[in-house]
Amino acid sequence: MRVATLARRGLRLRPGAWPATAGRAMSSSSPPPHEELTHFGEQAVPKGDKEGLVRGVFSSVAGNYDVMNDLMSGGLHRLWKDEFVRMSGVGAISDYMRDRDSGANLAVLDLAGGTGDIAFRIARALGPAAFLEGEGRRPARLVVSDINENMLGVGQSRAAEAIGESLARELEWQAVDASSIPFDDGSFDLVTIAFGLRNVTEPERALAEVYRVLRPGGRFMCLEFTPAVTGFTPVVDTALDGVYRAYSFNVIPRIGQLVAGDAESYQYLVESIRKFPAPDALASMMREAGMEQVSYKALVPGVVAVHSGFRLD
Repeated sequence: MRVATLARRGLRLRPGAWPATAGRAMSSSSPPPHEELTHFGEQAVPKGDKEGLVRGVFSSVAGNYDVMNDLMSGGLHRLWKDEFVRMSGVGAISDYMRDRDSGANLAVLDLAGGTGDIAFRIARALGPAAFLEGEGRRPARLVVSDINENMLGVGQSRAAEAIGESLARELEWQAVDASSIPFDDGSFDLVTIAFGLRNVTEPERALAEVYRVLRPGGRFMCLEFTPAVTGFTPVVDTALDGVYRAYSFNVIPRIGQLVAGDAESYQYLVESIRKFPAPDALASMMREAGMEQVSYKALVPGVVAVHSGFRLD
């Protein structure tokens, strides 16, 4: 994606972050040497600018995000999200906590929750009874968060239709930067993030924040694309990865142009997948953040995986 295109959308970069030649592709211009760099898709950008650039992408795609997900995945993202929430076991855990009459109930934070896809599934799994306040018992809590208010607006507008008005009223919607979560230590039993961690400027910092806000025994779950096809034989991996890469880079941006009039934002989304750590590397990052019993399960080998880790102290 080009800086000039983002500028036409009204996105302001920090003064001095780019030289006068910034209208060319980012990779062809070099920021000042004192700037610490990170990746924005395939391009190197000053770390302080990535959040604003990503915000611009998701502000652009918010209105068509769910339709594009259907077109890009052939509807498979719905099955992946169903399995993700099923693996969390939130419904059974909430029932168990309520049946014990301990006064406790489940508290869930969905990061990068945007249009509500994961939160709606969690709300349905919990059911209306989980949100009832009884004598000596707290109701369940479900916080839907995203750094982009446009994405949150889309989710809020469709909540009642997706899960019914009574459940929709129980959701808390809050603008949250995953790298600086505005909740106290030990606030949540479950923290989820789906297809969002790769857009965070400092994922290590976000994982440390997740660990901080988890209660002892709490769980973190991440649904994310993997950067390259693996899990078969080397020859098959190479062949399938070539097909996957060709589809991602040649077809998805064109679909974005046809449906949303925005090929460049979807070009970034594709590039961000290729830059994201492989599952083993992400597992190591989770352990470094303090999580234990870290594991991952490929839902489609080399395409998408569910990552899980616990805070046990």
